[in-house]
Amino acid sequence: MASRFSNVDPVTAADMRRQGLDPHELDRSTEQLMSLIHSNLPDPPVSTTARLTAFRARPSDGVDRISRLSDALLRDIVSRLPVKDAARTAALAARWRGVWRSTPLVLVDTHLVSSARASTPDVIAAVSRVLAAHQEPFRCVHLTWSRMGAYQAQLKRWLRLLAARGVQELVLVNRPWLREVPLPKTLFTISTLTRLYIGVWKFPDAAGLQGASFPHLRELGICSVAMKDGDIDAVVARNPALEILNIQGSMKGVHLRLVSHSLRCVQICSFVMESVSVLNAPRLERLILSECLNPAGGSCIRVKIGNVPKLKVFGFLEPGKYVLEIQDTVIMAGIKTSASMMVTSVNVLSMKVRFGVYDDVKMVPAFLKCFPNVEALHITSEKCDQLAAKFDLSSGKRLVSSQDELAFLQYILQHAMVLKYAVVQMVNPKFTSLSVDEMAYTIDNMQPPQN
Repeated sequence: MASRFSNVDPVTAADMRRQGLDPHELDRSTEQLMSLIHSNLPDPPVSTTARLTAFRARPSDGVDRISRLSDALLRDIVSRLPVKDAARTAALAARWRGVWRSTPLVLVDTHLVSSARASTPDVIAAVSRVLAAHQEPFRCVHLTWSRMGAYQAQLKRWLRLLAARGVQELVLVNRPWLREVPLPKTLFTISTLTRLYIGVWKFPDAAGLQGASFPHLRELGICSVAMKDGDIDAVVARNPALEILNIQGSMKGVHLRLVSHSLRCVQICSFVMESVSVLNAPRLERLILSECLNPAGGSCIRVKIGNVPKLKVFGFLEPGKYVLEIQDTVIMAGIKTSASMMVTSVNVLSMKVRFGVYDDVKMVPAFLKCFPNVEALHITSEKCDQLAAKFDLSSGKRLVSSQDELAFLQYILQHAMVLKYAVVQMVNPKFTSLSVDEMAYTIDNMQPPQN
């Protein structure tokens, strides 16, 4: 008997076998992609595995105290239940049926699944039944289980119903398919959204959206969505209340140009792009870049910092991967720093450095001079495939020893005039030529800053 797949349908599996391909590889890679996406999604506000944190024995007087509660309080209780449990309250009494009908519910499609092997048609039918049975608002909806490629008509109908019922939070993730499934334009008619996460879709043509926007949207997550250059820029510009932008997953290389008077946090992870320019973001406080790639292979990603007067947290800067540009000046090794090249608001800076690569290490002092008010500096020593002569950061001399991380630490201790303490963590002492005692002795004997 052929084994069942979690992410590959039988027809696709048979086609792949006829072509000499292994459907198990596609199934495994798809599962990895979905695990990454789901780790980036917000948790739903209700859970089927929640436990009572407090319990009091039932009074012996037999009085029904719950029925004495106000309708408003009963609605609040029902709204905190998974949708199946919320629906069951309607069987308690006529009053509870009214409470159920008027309560803004939370719909999570995985809570409707009784088995890990539930089929897409079963889940589609269950979601449709819930939406048909409950005519009042849904405050939060998570739809992440189904492969929607063959069910676009149902999806459009769902989105129309959610728009009419004023949904506030929506997580909409498609299960991967061999072809890109277009995201219905109906989504952009839901004007009540405050949080939106979309995953594994093909973004609609921005020109056809005719200026559609989410006037109340504060948080937007874009996960492995196929988009054209300029689509993200347009989405950000059209949402005047957007504060959090979370981009995750591989795409075709794009140039991001962010202009927003509301953004406070931008996080871009595992994303393929050629450049990101934060041109004007006067409220931006956090800019996080992690595991991003340039589609040209070994080429660097250009990171341009413009008007960001409130930026406090910035990372992860990686010499050799990113080219930093501040106010139209490209930061290079040995450059003389001027006031226009400094981002004085940043007080937390994170970097990943391949200390065994000469050109990367040369960039570290140049980067540090651009952020003169850093209070917390996080440095990760990255692995490198090439060995190069080491570099003394303070003098520019090449070193012949292998203690490149210690040379960097020595540089920091000698030049950080307001440094109060430093924490050095050895990830695994087995993989260093120095023992713990030798490391401690070396650090203790490093020269302090010269006043």
